[in-house]
Amino acid sequence: MPAQCFLHSLQNYMDFNHTNPELHNELLKYGFNVIISRSLGIEREVPDTRNKMCLQKHYPARLPTASIVICFHNEEFHALFRTVSSVMNLTPHYFLEEIILVDDMSEVDDLKEKLDYHLETFRGKIKIIRNKKREGLIRARLIGASHASGDVLVFLDSHCEVNRVWLEPLLHAIAKDPKMVVCPLIDVIDDRTLEYKPSPVVRGAFDWNLQFKWDNVFSYEMDGPEGPTKPIRSPAMSGGIFAIRRHYFNEIGQYDKDMDFWGGENLELSLRIWMCGGQLFIIPCSRVGHISKKQTRKTSAIISATIHNYLRLVHVWLDEYKEQFFLRKPGLKYVTYGNIHERVQLRKRLGCKSFQWYLDNVFPELEASVNRS
Repeated sequence: MPAQCFLHSLQNYMDFNHTNPELHNELLKYGFNVIISRSLGIEREVPDTRNKMCLQKHYPARLPTASIVICFHNEEFHALFRTVSSVMNLTPHYFLEEIILVDDMSEVDDLKEKLDYHLETFRGKIKIIRNKKREGLIRARLIGASHASGDVLVFLDSHCEVNRVWLEPLLHAIAKDPKMVVCPLIDVIDDRTLEYKPSPVVRGAFDWNLQFKWDNVFSYEMDGPEGPTKPIRSPAMSGGIFAIRRHYFNEIGQYDKDMDFWGGENLELSLRIWMCGGQLFIIPCSRVGHISKKQTRKTSAIISATIHNYLRLVHVWLDEYKEQFFLRKPGLKYVTYGNIHERVQLRKRLGCKSFQWYLDNVFPELEASVNRS
C-alpha cells in the first residue's frame, strides 16, 4: 500500500469518533481497530524493515519447500486475508508448497463463503480445513501439520503480514541444520493505527511465573562479519510464528495434544527443542509483522486451559526447579493437570538433558533470578 494510502487511513483513525460504540465493541471483539483494517483492504505494501546488510545476502536457489500453517477462530476477515496475500505476494512459489488454513469452528459469516470466494484467486496453493468442533489453537495446529507435505512447517498467526525475503533466511538456516528451529524477528503492527513498526533485535525469554518476555540482545553478540544479521540464540519462542523441519517436528513429539486452547505451548516446545538436542534461533533478516492485539478479557475456559498447560510443562520439564514456579504460584501446587505419562516417556525416549543443563547452557539469567520474586 503506498504511503499516502496509509496516511489517509491514519487520518481516518484520527478523525474517527473514539467514543463510537461500534469502534469500542469491535476493539473488544477482535483486539484491534477493525475500521482501519477494513480501509486497508485485503493487501498492502509494508516498509522493508531489514538491516541494510540483509540486502547483500544471497540464498541458494535450491532450498527445502515450506507448508505455511495458519489457524484462525473468528478472525477479522481483512487481517486474515492480508496474512494470506502477503505470503502469496512475497514468497517465491517454487519454495511455497502450500498454505494450509485451519478454521477452528469460526462463527463469523465472512469466514465462510466470502473467504472461499476470495481464496479462489490463489487456487492450487491453498488448502482449507474446517474443524467440526472447536479444538483450540494447539490441536488446530496439529491438524494443519498433519495435512502438510512440504519439507518445512512454518506456523503463522492469523493477523500477520510477512515482509520482503522473509522465508529464504528461515529455510536456509534449516537446510544447514535440520535440528535448528527458527523464528523471524517480529515487527509490531499497532493495534490502534495498524501502522507497521520495526522491532529491534531481541531474543525470547521468560520468568519463573512462565510469563514470556522479550530480552535485549547485547551489542557484542552482533560483533563479527555478520553484524546485526547474525542469527540470535533464543531461550524461548514467543508463540505462534516459527519454522521447523516437518520430520523433526514429528520426531520430537509435535505439541502436547493434551494441552488445551493455547498458552504455555510455546515455552514447552522451546524447552523440548533445547533439552532434546535441537537449537532455537531468531533470524534477524526474516521479518514478519504481527498485530499486537489488545488483551480482551480472558474467559474462565482460557484461564483454566493456561493453568492446565503450565502445570503439564512444569511437571514434565522443570525437574526440581518446579518449586520455583510453585513458590510464586502456591495455589496451583495441588491442581490436577491430566496424565503426563506419554510426555515423560517421550522425554526419556529422546534422551533429553536436565533443566539444570538448560539453565547452565542456554538461559543462565533465569537461574540468576531464582531469589527474586
